[in-house]
Amino acid sequence: QQSNVTSYGVMTVAIITLEAFPGMWINAFIICVLCIACFKKKTLNSSEKILLLLGCSRFWYLCITWVYKFLSFIYPNYLYVPTILQLAVFFQAFFNHCNLWFSACLCGFYCIKIANFRNRFFIYLKVKIDRIVPWLLLGSGILALAVGIVAYDIADKPHCNNRNSTGQGNFGTANIKMDKHFFPSFFLAGFEYAASFMAVIFSAVFLLFSLWRHKRKMQTNSMKDLSTDAHIRAMKSILSFLVMYSINFVCLVLNMVYVTKKGNHMTFLIVVFQYTFPGLHSLILVFSNPNLEKILLKIIP
Repeated sequence: QQSNVTSYGVMTVAIITLEAFPGMWINAFIICVLCIACFKKKTLNSSEKILLLLGCSRFWYLCITWVYKFLSFIYPNYLYVPTILQLAVFFQAFFNHCNLWFSACLCGFYCIKIANFRNRFFIYLKVKIDRIVPWLLLGSGILALAVGIVAYDIADKPHCNNRNSTGQGNFGTANIKMDKHFFPSFFLAGFEYAASFMAVIFSAVFLLFSLWRHKRKMQTNSMKDLSTDAHIRAMKSILSFLVMYSINFVCLVLNMVYVTKKGNHMTFLIVVFQYTFPGLHSLILVFSNPNLEKILLKIIP
């Protein structure tokens, strides 16, 4: 049994390494390009601000997750040093929820900017969106910080710090013994998962409906303009967003379920999908942005 646990741990670390390093690279690329653009232009537009914070949160989430997994399976004794486990859980939960909320903000921003509705409230949002974005980002950070504080408090409890109750599960990814004390925290995390996921769904539905109307109008009037291709490209991107968010949300829910049931084999499959999301989704964002795509294709050779 000990041999199986060891092989499972080594395999998990290997899979996360193969997923984390490409994900960190693509997010570091986004951060560098946007920081250079900010240095040249002295400012960033709203979408670039969201992308920058999203890239930072995903980079540090993957980095901390890889370090934590490496220590938990290869050098587990390091996690018994006071505050190391608590800080690891705090930063994992914080950056994971920043990732979720910043992603939802980006999808909502695209919806408001691209969609075309004549509703007064929607027109007001379209006009004021650049002023609203900083407040959305601030609110997202506060919500993520709240989850991080709760996760830190849970990991700081005595029954989470002994050798028999620390392993490979997660509030973010910490492996702690599950009992009734953890269900309020899981309820909070699940609520934030569901709220961010619903924001993405509504943004995607509104945007897809608007793009469908635009395409039908172009076909009815036998018109072809430059925005048609852009609308179709945006439609494909949003569909890919929706599919990936759906898979990620299911993985997040299953992760909470199988941590309580200690379903190691299912947890391994969840890890494979869950840690692919930050890198793969960022890659899709790069190819959805003409400037980032152009720079990436230049440096790849």
